[in-house]
Amino acid sequence: MTAHTLGRGWRLFAILVLGFASGLPLALTGQAMQAWLTIDGVDLATIGFFGLVGVPYTFKFLWAPLMDRFEPPLLGRRRGWLVITQFALAALLWWMSTLSPIGTPVLFAAAAVLIAFLSASQDVVVDAYRTDLLPDEERGLGASIHVFAYRLAMILSGGIALIWAGQWASWPRVYQTMSFIMLGCAVVSLLALPRVSAALKPLDSDPKRELVGFVAMLAGVVAGYFIARQTLILFGLDPDDANRWIQLLFILAEIAVALPLAAWAAKRAGFETLNRSLSSYFDQRGAAAFLALIILYKLGDAFAGSLTTPFLIKGMGFSQEEVGIANKVIGLWLTILGAFIGGLIMMRLALYRSLLLFGVLQLVSNFGFYLLAQLGKGAWGAVDVPAFDWVIVSLADPATLDWLLLTVIAGENISGGMGTVAFVALLMSLCNQRFTATHYAMLSAFAAVGRIYVSPLSGVLSQSIGWPAFFLFSIVVAVPGVVMVWWLREAIHRLGRPQPVTEVDD
Repeated sequence: MTAHTLGRGWRLFAILVLGFASGLPLALTGQAMQAWLTIDGVDLATIGFFGLVGVPYTFKFLWAPLMDRFEPPLLGRRRGWLVITQFALAALLWWMSTLSPIGTPVLFAAAAVLIAFLSASQDVVVDAYRTDLLPDEERGLGASIHVFAYRLAMILSGGIALIWAGQWASWPRVYQTMSFIMLGCAVVSLLALPRVSAALKPLDSDPKRELVGFVAMLAGVVAGYFIARQTLILFGLDPDDANRWIQLLFILAEIAVALPLAAWAAKRAGFETLNRSLSSYFDQRGAAAFLALIILYKLGDAFAGSLTTPFLIKGMGFSQEEVGIANKVIGLWLTILGAFIGGLIMMRLALYRSLLLFGVLQLVSNFGFYLLAQLGKGAWGAVDVPAFDWVIVSLADPATLDWLLLTVIAGENISGGMGTVAFVALLMSLCNQRFTATHYAMLSAFAAVGRIYVSPLSGVLSQSIGWPAFFLFSIVVAVPGVVMVWWLREAIHRLGRPQPVTEVDD
């Protein structure tokens, strides 16, 4: 075996481990956490508001320039940040396992937010490390390995975790197990990851001014939060009002004021890495319209999927094990299949036609959840699943899976996987190679807006109008994304044919 082959194998092994580490925490502050909250008896509207713990995924581009600019000692810029974030994630997952959603809700939410922040930070570094480490001829294979490992981790933390929770009757034990798995990834990053090229130095800018600019940006966020909050209070509204719509109004107003104020403060204080990166994107033709498309394209999917676990467990009466097998294990494999099919289709179709076709399929797939809400559990019968033991997960007794549930999950995940392929190809096409890390972080952050911010609205809506009407609403909100694709067809054509894709938060 040649040194070249060994080096290639080492690099791809690193991508495999990092893809897995990147995908593991997402469900632990999303669908798995929703299941824990549901089983512990937290009300549906509150579960919806817990979706906001994923807010850091939408803001990661704000601190991504710092991770580009500064280098932790001894381990190097990329590997150093990876080791720091992964060890911290392992510790926080263990801490979260000691908390109770009912007994200590504030601490529980704080732990979840910190995990999401570190997970988003890890994603920024993983994307940059993969780009820095792999030579051009290995990037296609490396991207495929990353997608596979990322989805495999989501099957573990989002599907198998539900099965473990049902078998062990203990969500804390599940999170402790995930903590040890993340610790193992951190040890591999510390001891086995290859270093990136020494020629890839941090950006050339004044470090003190970068830090001052970052602090000013944070001050803008805090100031915007308090300005919006106090303004609404002056109008006689109460942030602690029992009315969930008023609570949602406070959250949206605080974000709407904080973001522009943060951008203004960063520009005034000279946060150069961020400022130059943002300027290079917004100088492009149609930059704002593309941001609108990025937010809207997956919005219908975000609404339909935001409360899927509570809907299936509490609304439809499925068991945790049945949801774990159907929605998480089988569903995520179907997402991978959808991505593969989407990739094959995109070899023949241009980016515009792929976005349009897959967007329509995503819209239609939401009708399946409406059908399930209307017809109910058992409407199409069930299929028997024999007992199995796959070492990491087992089913002690034979079980049944609902045919309608399986059909709905299949349609939603296959179409969602196809849509993700075209969507990520769009994001990559919009990146300026000079600022790839920060641009990709910014665009993927906007892509996460729907997934994060529809959650509180979803909880309120589902309680107010019922599940069938809620899923019809998810179909309606999917329409603007498809219309935006058609409206921007000429601009999308100009982007050219897509490059090989890498993973994003959907």
